[in-house]
Amino acid sequence: MAKQQITVPDIGGAEGAEVIELLVAPGDEIELEQGLLVLESDKASMEIPATLAGKILQVLVNVGDELSEGHPIVVVETADGAVGDGDAGGDKEDVAPAEPTAKPAKESAAEASTAEDEQTDAADGSSAETQSTENAEAREITVSVPDIGTDEAVDVIELSVKPGDEVAEGDSLVVLESDKASMEVPSPQAGKVVRMLVKEGAAVREGDPLVLLESTVEAAADEPAAGAEAAAEKPQASKTEPTAQREPAPQARAEAAAGKAEPAPAAATSDDSLVYAGPAVRKLARELGVDLAKVAGSGPRERVLKEDVQGFVQRALSGKAPAAATGSGIPAVPEVDFSAFGDVETVPRTKLDKLTAANMQRSWLNVPHVTQFDDADITELETFRKSMKAEAEQRGTRLTPMPFLLKACAHALRDNPKFNASVTADGENLVYKQYVHIGMAVDTPVGLMVPVIRDVDRKSLWELADEVVELAEKARERKLKPAEMQGGCFTISSLGNIGGNGFSPIVNTPEVGILGVSRAAVKPVWDGEAFQPRTLLPLSLSYDHRVINGGDAGRFCTQLVTLLGDIRRLLF
Repeated sequence: MAKQQITVPDIGGAEGAEVIELLVAPGDEIELEQGLLVLESDKASMEIPATLAGKILQVLVNVGDELSEGHPIVVVETADGAVGDGDAGGDKEDVAPAEPTAKPAKESAAEASTAEDEQTDAADGSSAETQSTENAEAREITVSVPDIGTDEAVDVIELSVKPGDEVAEGDSLVVLESDKASMEVPSPQAGKVVRMLVKEGAAVREGDPLVLLESTVEAAADEPAAGAEAAAEKPQASKTEPTAQREPAPQARAEAAAGKAEPAPAAATSDDSLVYAGPAVRKLARELGVDLAKVAGSGPRERVLKEDVQGFVQRALSGKAPAAATGSGIPAVPEVDFSAFGDVETVPRTKLDKLTAANMQRSWLNVPHVTQFDDADITELETFRKSMKAEAEQRGTRLTPMPFLLKACAHALRDNPKFNASVTADGENLVYKQYVHIGMAVDTPVGLMVPVIRDVDRKSLWELADEVVELAEKARERKLKPAEMQGGCFTISSLGNIGGNGFSPIVNTPEVGILGVSRAAVKPVWDGEAFQPRTLLPLSLSYDHRVINGGDAGRFCTQLVTLLGDIRRLLF
């Protein structure tokens, strides 16, 4: 039997990578390439595999330790002569590396002479290349999908850069999303984006090209021979690097490891696994004791940035509450064992279901809601719509009430600009949008989805009818792209024929208003002389009372009812 150490392999130059999880303990039997521990740097997390098979005698590190390349991790007892992927970094007889033995003077002098000759030859052979790259050389590299922990295709949900952008090493290039997690693919080097090789919504697998990058690197640091020699000397490094460009392990692994490494403070009861943030931000939040679920993200797609975490801490230390309280003082709902009362079935919630719930809870806690109710007389509108049924069939579309609602809301948003605004994160300013994009809530088998129809005020009823049918179908088939669900100014949530006389929809923040539409019904209406049968459509207008006052809502609702009551007004 022999005792050997396993050390930290090449981790891409990261210094002071933190141990966030230990995967083995003394006495464990390990196999070759079995995970020993998880390290996390500012850019990524990575699992360090075993380069030897045997029995763990001693774990030399603890959770929270900061390690660099070459730092000893564990002591392993192996069978005599057992060798892993390269030298494990320890002596086969003793735990500590043996002291170098002095060599005879003649042998030392001969080796020194040989080494000097080899260095001279190497210098002569590379002098031409060194002169040609005395300053730096530009070359193009292709950044590919790293190891994402699955052979299944994942979606490209965000392009973080565009051609011509200058990026630094570690800057996010694209964001990928699987059924389990989102992950950022960072730039392996500083340089300039030449071309994007994928589009948003594309499905990619490990090794697929993503970005063509023009990188300017020092020649000495980019020597092909040196890279090959380093790879030959340290083959175990490939076990920790997803690609040759040393791209990080999936964010999903980082999140799982982070959750086990350091429990949240006792006062924090929320789960931040649904928060959109990278490994570096999560590490900073853990160090500062910040619950990410309480931090409002200011990055693309509400991604939480380091600046958001730092701002949250500053406000907490200064005693200044954020503009919109997050409801952190609300007591948690106690857990109930329902099986004590009878048979139960526990079914995992879908990712979409959980994201919708998180968004609705955040909006409800941050936005003071008020709902105003009214009925719109759509008798003439329905008569006209039904008269256009034959023409709609000829056009290959369906003319539902939704295009009329979209058009009427676009007119009301244009004439009541507060409803087409958003409040800034600090609550100090209003952002008035010069475009009219309206979201349309669609009920699908996997949950609620809200595709956004753009420039509603500039489109005809037939154009809107086509988009309503197309986007609703894509939503039900889960073919909507991320861009098709972003940028809304206002939302319409219609129950259509499902039923109900009214409801209070939750504002889809950062929007400030949402229109709930219930089932139309024929009711008697007094015209001054007699009761007449009229088709009435119940409307529920919910709004953010920080931005919208009762007078603003009253004018908006009155205009909306007037437009739906006489669709000729939509011509103006």
